[in-house]
Amino acid sequence: MTTRPLMLALAISATLLAGCKQQAAGSPAAGDAARLRSLGNLQFKPCSLPSPLPNGEPLEAQCTTFAVAEDRSAQGGRSIDLNIAWIPPRNTSDPAADPVFFLAGGPGQAAVATFPAMAPVFKDVMKDRGVVLVDQRGTGKSHPLNCKSAGSEQNGSDPAAARAWIAGCIAELSPKADLRRYTTTDAVADLEAVRQAIGTDKINLMGVSYGTRMAQQYALRHPQHVRTITLDSPVPNTLGLGNIFAGNLDSALQAQFALCKESPTCKQRMGDPRAELQSVLTRLRANPVQVTYRDGSTGEEVTETITADHVAGLVRMYAYMPAVGALLPQLIREASQGRYANLMALAKMMQGDLEESMSMGMQMSVICTEDAASMVVRAEDADTVLGNRMVESMASMCQAWPKGDKPADFNTALEGDLPVLVLTGEFDPVTPPKYGEEIAKSLPKSRWLDLKGQGHSVLGAGCMPKLFAQFIEKADARALDAKCLDKLAYVPPFTSYNGWEP
Repeated sequence: MTTRPLMLALAISATLLAGCKQQAAGSPAAGDAARLRSLGNLQFKPCSLPSPLPNGEPLEAQCTTFAVAEDRSAQGGRSIDLNIAWIPPRNTSDPAADPVFFLAGGPGQAAVATFPAMAPVFKDVMKDRGVVLVDQRGTGKSHPLNCKSAGSEQNGSDPAAARAWIAGCIAELSPKADLRRYTTTDAVADLEAVRQAIGTDKINLMGVSYGTRMAQQYALRHPQHVRTITLDSPVPNTLGLGNIFAGNLDSALQAQFALCKESPTCKQRMGDPRAELQSVLTRLRANPVQVTYRDGSTGEEVTETITADHVAGLVRMYAYMPAVGALLPQLIREASQGRYANLMALAKMMQGDLEESMSMGMQMSVICTEDAASMVVRAEDADTVLGNRMVESMASMCQAWPKGDKPADFNTALEGDLPVLVLTGEFDPVTPPKYGEEIAKSLPKSRWLDLKGQGHSVLGAGCMPKLFAQFIEKADARALDAKCLDKLAYVPPFTSYNGWEP
């Protein structure tokens, strides 16, 4: 397994918007000078944000850049441009004064590139309110920290190779960026600067996964400028990323695989998916296997070595989305019989998509500053799907990565009377329901909704977009009538590639 996929495993954990593939935002169209629009002190030009669908219509927006200091404590230091997109409300006669700021996951995803996949969920919200997208510093087109030449083909199972990857990445990025200045705290200051520039007193924050950390940290620093907060698949302020991912994944898999045990057809054909998965991992850890598979991007046959890391990475990513995770029993059964081609093809396809969607340098700056100190090897994780390899590798890499300043109160729980809507998925393998429950306890005006049968990133499930729009409109989470969520159903496990059978 390469070093880059190993690092991406942590990205998957904090992310986000599982399955959203980053694309470059479109350039302003020629001849648009007469159509310039302003929001506060910022002047925008028309632009198009590409659809995540192959033949989908682009999302029409307004785009601009906004210069901020890379290091606010330095005089005359480097300036970086933040990439910003604004989708104006459809109601132009009497729009609401408080826009919604969408905060992407990762850490490492870009808001401008990932939002088009979320736009249908915001349809009702965007009737009266604009949406502001700020590529967090180090991501997208905001001075991105992408490591392109730093030994991506080294064996990431080897801590020495991981350290070599990091050394190359640091050498590549350091001439153009102070890697200590791409943390959540720096990005929160950017967000406040943008709020001031657009001239609005209060904003609505909507964060997904790591974006929920951004939302909570902003509210911790600037509560007077927050109207509402929506936290989808949240990470509590009190928690360090990475330390209990292994246990969370195993708990989620146990719950998801229980659906197979409850299905007579699945139980008969697929056996015990968790036991078979453990057998496959044990076998591949001892003896990786050469496998020939068809590359999904080229259609050509490729022969490579499949390792336990490939299997664990695919299982973990698919567990984020129960609609896709329903295929896991079938893939695991094939692997248990020594047939790895389909699993390997899907693992490599997933790896390619994730490499395009994450700014790994920015991710390292965030995690190494904010979370590395809390990462410890736990004996109880040794026999999990992930084991302790991720924690060991990340801790090793963070020893070398430059670290920024972490405020003393960074891990303080968010408190106060802000209206907060907290959303979790029953089967989420990285931010389980208990995280949402913990956050809601210290927020008397909050409402926690745990969505049946859902995984990571749940805002688009069932009637949730309607409830989200109602919350943004009324700023009262407790008044929501959420009975419509009772209609959510479990996705049955596939018993063949044709789908599921009763």
